[in-house]
Amino acid sequence: MTAVPASLSARRGALYMSAAAAAWGTGGAAGSLLFQTAGLGPAGVSLWRYALGAAFLLGILRLTGGSLPRLSARVVVVGAGMAVYQAAYFAAIERSGVAVATVVTMGATPVITELGGRLLLGERSGRTGLLALAAALAGLFLLTGESVLAGGGRLGGVGYSLLSAAGYAAVTLYSRRHRDDSGAMAAGGFVVGALCLAPFALVGGAVPEPSLTSAALLLYLGAVPTALAYALFFRALTALRAATVSVISLGEAVFAAVLGVLLFGERLSVLGWAGCALLTAAVVLPAVRPEQR
Repeated sequence: MTAVPASLSARRGALYMSAAAAAWGTGGAAGSLLFQTAGLGPAGVSLWRYALGAAFLLGILRLTGGSLPRLSARVVVVGAGMAVYQAAYFAAIERSGVAVATVVTMGATPVITELGGRLLLGERSGRTGLLALAAALAGLFLLTGESVLAGGGRLGGVGYSLLSAAGYAAVTLYSRRHRDDSGAMAAGGFVVGALCLAPFALVGGAVPEPSLTSAALLLYLGAVPTALAYALFFRALTALRAATVSVISLGEAVFAAVLGVLLFGERLSVLGWAGCALLTAAVVLPAVRPEQR
């Protein structure tokens, strides 16, 4: 594996993570369009996402002379965590709906990561980190609370949402412990994640309907919200606490909501826009007042 550079500042790490969250936010819109144009289900989209993300990173490593991934415990843990996060999230959507699955998963993730960081890594968020976490959770509830209360949700869906959050938190904490930002780690994780998701994708349909639109969307999904975003994510973990990374990642909800308004004609209430503002403040705060790693 490549050595971890020591020059990345906390502020730059926060900017990297903010860019990753923005890229992840576009992934939902791309996925929604693929459901309509490619005839793929959620598991099929995720399979292509990981497979193409791996292909892009492996191609870059080959061109730049970087080390290629090797099967190791780290790669398996990261890839399996990604697969658990995706598969459990889709199971939660099926049982409780998108709104409940999203708010429980995204709300529980930073809390689990904060607790895990304290217990496993000895990391404790300061006043800035705790304030950002509180603002993020409040903003997330304002943004999605109306849909959650209207949609209800069954206990099984909530359980899968918590499992999804635990999977994402595990990847964050494990990667933070080892602080390996190499492209080989991300590419290897994508390969393992794709293999884990393949059985689910094959059941629901993994072959997209051929069209230029579908091809362009799949390529974008693999390149930007996957290869680029996760490369920035792993890089940010070398400079920021795991809990800080988890809070900034909630900026994904803001970008997804704004794209929903611009591309799909969705409407946000006054409370929804207030939630976006709070989430934005929670994401900006660690960049303006970064805590030392």
